[in-house]
Amino acid sequence: MGYKVAVVGATGNVGREMLNILHERAFPVDEIAALASRRSLGTEVSFGDRTLRTRDLDSFDFEGWDIALFAIGSEATRQYAPKAAASGCVVIDNSSLYRYEPDIPLVVPEVNPEAVEEYRNRNIIANPNCSTAQMVVALNPLHRRARIRRVVVATYQSVSGAGKEAMDELWNQTKGIYVPGQEVEPRVFPKQIAFNVIPQIDVFLDSGDTREEWKMVAETKKIMDPGIRLTATCVRVPVFVGHSEAINVEFEEFLDEDEAREILREAPGVLVIDKREPGGYITPVECVGDYATFVSRIRQDVTVENGLNLWCVSDNLRKGAALNAVQIAETLVERVFEG
Repeated sequence: MGYKVAVVGATGNVGREMLNILHERAFPVDEIAALASRRSLGTEVSFGDRTLRTRDLDSFDFEGWDIALFAIGSEATRQYAPKAAASGCVVIDNSSLYRYEPDIPLVVPEVNPEAVEEYRNRNIIANPNCSTAQMVVALNPLHRRARIRRVVVATYQSVSGAGKEAMDELWNQTKGIYVPGQEVEPRVFPKQIAFNVIPQIDVFLDSGDTREEWKMVAETKKIMDPGIRLTATCVRVPVFVGHSEAINVEFEEFLDEDEAREILREAPGVLVIDKREPGGYITPVECVGDYATFVSRIRQDVTVENGLNLWCVSDNLRKGAALNAVQIAETLVERVFEG
């Protein structure tokens, strides 16, 4: 049995990846629609060997369509997602708009696949933040074994997480440094991103945390366990694609690093590359285009009771966004539509 699937925001980085991944994973598609705003109307996008022309989101009728993968901003999602959901089409939304609504499931299929069944509340399923998605994939199997008490995470997030204009800014600033008179002032980011790191992603809150840091806390509690204490420092780095995270975990029970390594080797969605030698770990450049969440540098933290350190890397346009959305759709088909 095949399904009618719409990709909303098909001309953006994440929307294009959604189309690629739907084809790569042979999702059972009978009919596919690539939707975009009127300014992108008619733009061509690829779906396997096929070329699709984008259709107008504003006038599109979702009646009779099974699943809509949304990859547009929160404001546009606020306008169009309820219309799609009301027509009977299940919305899988990549924006932050619905993530914290108590009656809308926030799903990472390797962690809480059963939550997709709550879609019936409002016909909407939320996709988590990119930095949260890869982290919980790595942490959940360890949590099942030894119960996580506290997490301290520092992220090294690529510019693609801020969109195409952010990628262009890094590229143009990098070129401008080498060509006198062609320097590029920051527009997307608050400071220069080329050859620099910026300890701010999203706006500051009264607590001193940024909203990105708050998202990681709130989403981890909703997806994994509300009892987990987490603190994050989120940093933008001059990398085009691929988010990295240095994660310190404190457990309720002792977990030996060798056992943790074996648990992660068996965990769904995780690939362990952990050799204690130069280059025996994964970097963002190596994860691009891959489905896996990579874990390296697994070692005891002897400064706290029951502590571990690890390094986590993933393609943020894939596992952090498009892949997770497609996996949610696959889980929906398996557990609900055909279950």
